[in-house]
Amino acid sequence: MRYVSLGTFLFAFWIVLSGHYTPVLIAAGAVSALVCVLVAVRARVADAEGHPIELFRGAVTYFPWLIAEIAKSGWSVAKIVVHPRLPISPTMTVVRASQRTTAGVATYANSITLTPGTITVRVNGNDLTVHALTHDGALDVEGGTMDCRVTRFEGE
Repeated sequence: MRYVSLGTFLFAFWIVLSGHYTPVLIAAGAVSALVCVLVAVRARVADAEGHPIELFRGAVTYFPWLIAEIAKSGWSVAKIVVHPRLPISPTMTVVRASQRTTAGVATYANSITLTPGTITVRVNGNDLTVHALTHDGALDVEGGTMDCRVTRFEGE
């Protein structure tokens, strides 16, 4: 099932990027997707880590939420930058990730970094050292909302 899913995803990606729907290009896309799946199987990278189809259901709710968080944080950082006194209060904090897998911890760390105003500067096991532009940003990270969302995305 994982190989069929990977092939379908690669073919759909080809079609979207191509923008042309002639029979020759559709056939070329199908052949290319099939060759890529065969290479992935041969290289042993089409496993649960390389193509995690079990995360699809969580991704449907997680990524829209993450995009909204990025937009809200971007607006907040923009307001700080244009403020005449530049009201920043740089803060370092350490938060504990509740994810069970290294991929889950990496997703959490990357989600923090993608959110404007915060960056994960170090990961040590499940402890993440985070730099925040403001003290309120550090409190948001410490609040654990994103940690809970990533844990749900990872699968409880």
